[in-house]
This record gives sequence, structure tokens and C-alpha cells, in this order.
Amino acid sequence: MSNPSLPTDAPPLSGSELEEALRAVGARRYHNLHPFHRLLHGGELDRDQVRAWALNRYCYQAMIPIKDAGLIARTDDRELRRAWLQRIVDHDGKQDGEGGIERWLRLTDGLDLPRAYVMSMRGALPATRFAVAAYVHFVRERSLLEAVASSLTELFSPGIISERVAGMLANYSFISTETLSYFETRLSQAPRDADFALDYVKRHAVTRSQQQAVIDALSFKCDVLWAQLDALYFSYVEPRFVPPGAWSPGAEQA
Repeated sequence: MSNPSLPTDAPPLSGSELEEALRAVGARRYHNLHPFHRLLHGGELDRDQVRAWALNRYCYQAMIPIKDAGLIARTDDRELRRAWLQRIVDHDGKQDGEGGIERWLRLTDGLDLPRAYVMSMRGALPATRFAVAAYVHFVRERSLLEAVASSLTELFSPGIISERVAGMLANYSFISTETLSYFETRLSQAPRDADFALDYVKRHAVTRSQQQAVIDALSFKCDVLWAQLDALYFSYVEPRFVPPGAWSPGAEQA
């Protein structure tokens, strides 16, 4: 569903009106609505389908600090750089064994996927790689305001994280609180990051065209997340057509 465009001849939205419009994007387009997530959280996937999800999602996790470094390199705003730097620390850690990427690898470890294979991303679906690359390029090439706004899917992530952790722990014997440790930290990190980005957007998107641009940027990011789940569903749920070279059970041993 496309977003209704703001009328260009009307006065700019207030900050609260802009926030309402952004939250409406999430209500319509956030990937918690995707059938794959309903299956994942409801315990309706088998172990290999969960493994496929974890392996492909690693590609997204691994590129987050690269995307964030690209944003930092573009701005002369020290406040923004300092705040955004914390996102890189959160994912990369300050030393080996720390950070969100490491915690995601604990999930793939727990699913018996060899780290070297996961980190190589050789088995990722083509659509996964294209979607993640599109996000990195968007942040590097579009306006700084749009780049910040594209991160605002974090407004909606606490809800899906809580649903995911509860559902997966309840329904999958091969999942534990340890393997899902990534999500525990994100319950505090994501709201902090979303609050900063939302405040930034509300202060800097002051014209109708800027406000439409940030709404469209958030919609684009929702599309990036949705496309990754489309690929997983088509390849591993229905009709189960795995592209050549992508992971299938046993492929990591080849």
C-alpha cells in the first residue's frame, strides 16, 4: 500500500502531526504484519526454516554499523556524530566478544550454523543481499534527513521483539534465552535510538517537502525489511524454491 502524499500547498505539519504520520506508516507497513513473521513467532516453522531466517538476517545485522558509519561520515554536526556513534558500538562492541553482531552469531551458533559460513554470507538469498545493499546506498546517497528518518523503524521494534522472544521460547525447543540475547539488549537500545532520530526529524523536517521525504524514507526502510521476508517465504515456505547457491540444509557443510 502506497503512502498518501502530503498536499504541497498546505502548511507544514506540526511535530506531533508529523510523528502521527510516521507512526501510521509503521501501522500499515512494518514487517510484523508479514506472514513469515506470523509463522516464526507462532511456532509454525521447522528448525531449518528458522535457520534460514537467522542466516539471512545476519547479512542485515552485519551491515548496520557500515550503514551507520556512512551516515556519520556525511555530517559536520558533532551532536549527531556522537549520538550515532553509539549505534556502531552497540553492534560492533568495543572489543571481541561484545556487541549485537556477536550476539546474533550466538543465535546462529545455537542453530548449528558454522560461524565462518554465516559470516561469509555465501548462503544468503540474492534478494537479501540486494535489499541490504539498497539500504546502505540509500543512507549514503539520499539527504541526511532522509538517512536519519530511515532508521525510524526502531519506533516499532520493541513490540515485535517482545512478541518474537515470547513466541520463539514458547514454541521451539531448540531456542533458549541465551541464543536470543541479541533481542534483550535491543529492548533498551532501540527506544533510545528511535527517540533521538524522531526528535531530529521533527526539528529538521520543517517544510512539506522535507516532511514528505522523511515519510517516504521510513516507507522505503519498511520495504527493505519486507523484501527480505518475501524472499525467505518464497524460498523456504511456499513454494520452497531456493535460488542456486543459497543455503539449504547441509549446504554449509559443502
